[in-house]
Amino acid sequence: MTTKAQTEVSRSEEVIRKHKEFLWPAVANYYARPLVADRGSMQYVWDLEGRKYLDFFGGILTISVGHANPKVTSKIKAQVDKLQHTSTLYPNEHIVALAEKLAQITPGKLQKSFFTNSGTEANEAAILLARMASSSYDIVALRHAYSGGSMLAKSVTAHAPWRKAGVISVGISHAINPYCYRCPLGMKYPDCNVACAKDVENLIQTGTSGTIAAFIAEPIQGVGGFITPPPEYFKMVFKIVKNYGGLFIADEVQTGFGRTGKKWFGIEQWEVEPDMITCAKGMGNGVPIGATITTAQLADTFKGLTISTFGGNPVTSVAAKATIDVIEEEHLLENVDTVGRYFRGKLEELQQKHALIGDVRGMGLMQGLELVKDRTTKEPAPAETTQLIERARENGLLVGKGGLYGNVLRISPMLNIAKADVDEAIRILDKSFGEVKV
Repeated sequence: MTTKAQTEVSRSEEVIRKHKEFLWPAVANYYARPLVADRGSMQYVWDLEGRKYLDFFGGILTISVGHANPKVTSKIKAQVDKLQHTSTLYPNEHIVALAEKLAQITPGKLQKSFFTNSGTEANEAAILLARMASSSYDIVALRHAYSGGSMLAKSVTAHAPWRKAGVISVGISHAINPYCYRCPLGMKYPDCNVACAKDVENLIQTGTSGTIAAFIAEPIQGVGGFITPPPEYFKMVFKIVKNYGGLFIADEVQTGFGRTGKKWFGIEQWEVEPDMITCAKGMGNGVPIGATITTAQLADTFKGLTISTFGGNPVTSVAAKATIDVIEEEHLLENVDTVGRYFRGKLEELQQKHALIGDVRGMGLMQGLELVKDRTTKEPAPAETTQLIERARENGLLVGKGGLYGNVLRISPMLNIAKADVDEAIRILDKSFGEVKV
């Protein structure tokens, strides 16, 4: 007699088999035996076998206010039944309401939005607009950056595993990034006087035409391994960029919508007002939406016409507005700061206990642990990192990984978690580190 558990295992195996048969092999999965998710509720996910997991990765920093949060999903369901799609050829009240709300919460004079389906498209639109607004074609990005999956986004990306297929980086130059743990200049902060920021100017002088259309950077590099710049960095870079005619684009695809705590957008932590913000992921709590937000003056420089078939769709606009409303109504900007500081303290305690943890970095509920074989040599530990996420999964916790060497744990729970959730995650991490074979 076949048990229910055996039936569910068989269903998972069939999903995994068909995934291999019908999807591109490049579509990577986590875990030796991929997790086939069945349902989610707030901070938890269940697989087909009925195992329950505390989700501290949120679909790559995308589930911002909880899986299937009824405050969001109820509005999505109502809108689907009323009007699902029109395209940008017809205005609708929901795209307008969302754009108005974004104008209220973004820093400075950012008040004009262009909606897309993803962070990749948002970054493409920002670079396109910057080049239209400038006499220069040159774009400066940072090493270890990740900007998306299109050809242009791959050329802005500076991370070898994500740049395959002969990417042609015409007009794209990459400056040294503020990777203090592995400073490419061999210096130590703060004695370095943030020399990496000065490299942006040197690059403009030697690797571009001498003027630039824009500088684009993630306030905290996501795929790069939650690399977090020192507090002076972006102010210094902003001044340099302006001296050479450039626009400052903040790629907030991962850091936006309260992820770093207290502020709506990550770049605000560095007290810089960008010329453009790009965003996606946590913006809609799981629906496919992205946005490029800029000033009225810059928006007016767009040449020709444009449309977006799915961008600003009534359903995705409703979802994004509902997500923002939840963040406001439940005071989640403060919660991220409070719980994030508590979480950071607990992670630093883990670092004292487990020699495998070389560095703890991040901000708010965007925390990274870089794992190394030896703290003195800082030799990356990618195999141990893979072991760790496998053990954490078996123990009931989902976390991500990243970094150039695949040795950084990326931990990014929902913005509305509590300290009790942190305590449970720390307990599981502690147990999992103890099970890693080094």
